[in-house]
Amino acid sequence: MTYPVATGDFSAAPGADPLYERSAVIDLDAIRHNVRRLAAAASPAKVMAVVKADAYGHGAVPVARAALEAGASWLGVAHISEALALRTAGIDAPMLAWLHTTESNFGAAVAAGVDIGCSGWELDKIVAAAREQERPARIHLKVDTGLGRNGVTLEGWDHLVGEALEYQDQGLLRVVGIFSHLSVADEPERPETDEQLAAFREVLAVAEDAGVDPEVRHLANTPATLSRPDTHFDLVRVGLGIYGLSPFEGQTSAELGLRPAMTLRTLVSQCKHVPAGQGVSYGLRYHTTSPSTLALIPVGYADGIPRVATGGPVRVAGRTYPVVGRIAMDQMVIDLGDAVPAGAGLLGAEAELFGSGSDGGPTADDWALAAGTNNYEIVTRISPRVPRRFINEAFVAPGSGKQPRHEPA
Repeated sequence: MTYPVATGDFSAAPGADPLYERSAVIDLDAIRHNVRRLAAAASPAKVMAVVKADAYGHGAVPVARAALEAGASWLGVAHISEALALRTAGIDAPMLAWLHTTESNFGAAVAAGVDIGCSGWELDKIVAAAREQERPARIHLKVDTGLGRNGVTLEGWDHLVGEALEYQDQGLLRVVGIFSHLSVADEPERPETDEQLAAFREVLAVAEDAGVDPEVRHLANTPATLSRPDTHFDLVRVGLGIYGLSPFEGQTSAELGLRPAMTLRTLVSQCKHVPAGQGVSYGLRYHTTSPSTLALIPVGYADGIPRVATGGPVRVAGRTYPVVGRIAMDQMVIDLGDAVPAGAGLLGAEAELFGSGSDGGPTADDWALAAGTNNYEIVTRISPRVPRRFINEAFVAPGSGKQPRHEPA
């Protein structure tokens, strides 16, 4: 997304493109690589690529296409509206949406062939939509095995299964799947994953004894896909991993064989020499300790950078500097010290906030540490004001002998 000129006659100079002022560069080859890596870990289970929240900020439609090209069999989203946007883009892969409200458009989901997660309260609304559309709904029954969010309780499971089967016998729906979600799979030493797995096996047995014959049973998220093959069943739902980020504390993306797909970059917008004692940004929480050069980085919390992430790293001309002073709505400051007198030509130089880290540069994990959050949040919160720039969009099937097109990053 970019912001067009709103009114008036305007002739832009060649190359005056907001993509180059600031952008989140998305490497679709990295997405494909990560999907293949996760598919290998999950095999023989199939892969659902989770592209909710605009593919964790990476761009739902291009990422969905890349994931399917690399072998994902399903797509997963939270909201029905997200699924409908993918259908509008021409993506016809099996697709599941699982987080609803009383105002969710179940009729549109049924009409578009979108599978619907059902925690119990939605069942009558889904059936009403199926009657209206004169088409059976495809549903996945969700059970809460311990996370405490959506999903029917273990106590209510028998009743939900019975109701669903009655409607299935009437031709109003098909129970396509049964699923749950893990709460602590990113902490492999904790016993709750074993407890949830045992509970899931029990509800599967109850459903199958009652006559449910699901196409897919799914429980595993990215960390369980990588560390708990006993949770894989027929399908794994991978989100964070397809974006190349590690779900495990103390284990890097590279160690897991994953490649971060997003690089957040902009251009240094000012350099100026300042004396010792110069205060920086709102509240003047930082002062230079000696004569120094300050560089202005033109992104801030309106662009999705956490306001609390003072100290986050920015790489300019091969060196990494911490953000000093408070991060503002549109900008932040790094202190270059006296190693780069008056900026030494750095005005307009590329400033990378995070990327793959393969060259020792900053990563989303570094920003998560500075902000006291996780890497999921860092990439997902990058706002629409930052244009997405996709590279390596062309897909070449393995063994075709053709070379992919590479746009420079």
